[in-house]
Amino acid sequence: MSGWNEKDIPDQHGRVAVVTGANSGIGHITARELARRGARVVLACRSEARGSEAADRIVAEVPGAEAEFARLDLADLSSVREFAARFPYERLDLLVNNAGVMALPRGTTVDGFETHFGVNHLGHFALTGLLLPALLDAPAARIVTLSSFMHVLADIDIDDLDSERRYGRWTAYARSKTANLLFTHELARRLAAAGSRVVAAAAHPGYAATNLQTAGPRAEGRKGAERLMELGNRVLAQSAEAGALPSLHAATAPGVRPDAFLGPRVAMWRGSPARSWRAPWTLDDAMGRRLWAASEELTGVVHDRLKA
Repeated sequence: MSGWNEKDIPDQHGRVAVVTGANSGIGHITARELARRGARVVLACRSEARGSEAADRIVAEVPGAEAEFARLDLADLSSVREFAARFPYERLDLLVNNAGVMALPRGTTVDGFETHFGVNHLGHFALTGLLLPALLDAPAARIVTLSSFMHVLADIDIDDLDSERRYGRWTAYARSKTANLLFTHELARRLAAAGSRVVAAAAHPGYAATNLQTAGPRAEGRKGAERLMELGNRVLAQSAEAGALPSLHAATAPGVRPDAFLGPRVAMWRGSPARSWRAPWTLDDAMGRRLWAASEELTGVVHDRLKA
């Protein structure tokens, strides 16, 4: 029994999708397969050269595909605002918050936030809020935010969101992935309270072979760590195509429930999409509200139509 795969994606004609970080890896495969099923896909990427090339590649690979590049730098809130202001469609059926960074040395975004928290959580929080009117105007929209099974390594510290007291690259990454799940939890609650049919869900790819693992060591010139990550990708990881399946399932499969967390079936590592275990702190209502309030204050993006 092979389980759910890309052939099971329902028809997406007439739907508009935004996929962040769609120039490579899981994001690119997600965008490509949505386009293959008929969606008009916006590849929201930081690099114009890589994003445009990725959109052209989809058009070349998929007959009749509608794919376009739009610049988005999640490490710069002014770029997030510009992306939303330029968004040309009246409605948005699918937002896949896919882009992210992992295990980088301590740094800050343009706005001064710790990089993992700023890019992985705050950038997507702001983007979702700014695109929310277009999502609410769609008949059955979905918001899918990518987390990681690595979230189990750390809960967030609401009093030290920027890891100023003590910094560890893997702890900072895990906290940002916990933030992704808390955001999804609170977003789903608020959507339900508003009577909206929009579904907010989360997904993770398990251990998938992408350039995310090697980006940090390569940027720092840590050749040994880079080679170790490359070896892990070859020997232990599943393919990026398999890693994209939980995102695609969360985005398109019938019956996905609000606040679902989907990942690979086998030990959260590999296999077809299934419901995934999550740490209990990612279901903490009070912490979800506190993170939401802090995120609104830090980004200046208030989700007006989703009051507490």
